[in-house]
Amino acid sequence: MNRLIFEPSNCIRTVTRLSDCSACVEACPVDTLSIADNNLPSFVPSECVECGGCLGVCPSEAFSLESFNATDFFFSFAESKETLLSCRLNLPCIAALSTEHLISLALVKEEGLVVDTGHCEGCPHKSPLYGIIENSVEEANHILEACGGRRIVMQKVSAEADEQNPQTDTADRRSFLKALSLKGAVEAKREFEALLEKSDDEVKIHEIDLAALARVRLKRIPDKRRILFTALKRTPKPSIYHTVSEAEISFVSQKYIEAETCTNCQICYRICPTGALSSDAKMSRIYFDAMLCIKCRACHDSCEPDAIKLQPVFELKEFFEPTQRLLATFTVLKCDECGTAFTSLHGERVCPRCRLEEEEAMELWGLEDGGDGRAVFENAGKKDKNV
Repeated sequence: MNRLIFEPSNCIRTVTRLSDCSACVEACPVDTLSIADNNLPSFVPSECVECGGCLGVCPSEAFSLESFNATDFFFSFAESKETLLSCRLNLPCIAALSTEHLISLALVKEEGLVVDTGHCEGCPHKSPLYGIIENSVEEANHILEACGGRRIVMQKVSAEADEQNPQTDTADRRSFLKALSLKGAVEAKREFEALLEKSDDEVKIHEIDLAALARVRLKRIPDKRRILFTALKRTPKPSIYHTVSEAEISFVSQKYIEAETCTNCQICYRICPTGALSSDAKMSRIYFDAMLCIKCRACHDSCEPDAIKLQPVFELKEFFEPTQRLLATFTVLKCDECGTAFTSLHGERVCPRCRLEEEEAMELWGLEDGGDGRAVFENAGKKDKNV
């Protein structure tokens, strides 16, 4: 059995409760995945068909399968002479691989990469998995063409093979195919006994504990992005760097900040799960590294003034010559009243907290702000002392 595992600390919904990411729910072919009251995905283990569709679409790799690791698969497949990706040969489902995995495999396979869609037509879970596969291959090919790489070919290899050598196997669970060997039979028996001992018919609710919170604070780059880095290093740089539309690339972005709108509240770079958004020691600047961005939109969802914007196009030069760009610069001063560092947006010398206290005091004493509330406040204090 290829048991589905969910790691809450990797989920974007753990990073910010304002996130509306539901890619895993939309990818589930049996509708067992849903968003629980605690804002995290939940599912019934016994209803999961172990297709891995949620693995392929999750931007932060919060899901995994017990017997399938996409990172291990990439390196073993890249080292082999095999060029065929098939649900009947080496994958639970092609949808278990993200667009980044497909691009990376295509870049390292000089012979070309073939995606077997021969069993998709008769698959009881064709919707929405086939659409995910189609979109991933189409996006990967669009980027590969711009980078000078080989196209990925979608071909009904298994269907052609079945016509020549008909099969009668109609089992829904592909894992039982392993039982063809003695080792597979022993493993299948062990899994069956484990199922008898423990029922998986209840909804699995995931909670955030202190250990998970500690992991959330760590900036983590998904393995699939590291894999893409590895593949790109082995790829010759194009003579011309192209751009692709922001809407045509799902896993990375370039951003800009509306300086007149941003308040430097620090939320965006504090919650960014990968460190794509960062600042300096004084918190006076905001930097952005596109190749660390996973386009999870956590920063956009949490930006109250909506100051963070997506650049209309993505420059593929970032794939080969990644840069850290300065998005915004702010003036950080020490408050004349309390000495606390704060962002002065319009030349203020008093921090917002002290300013608010002064306004409340003036309202309490019935004073009016004549444009320089602090001066009025200080003069009022002097008069009180003289009296």
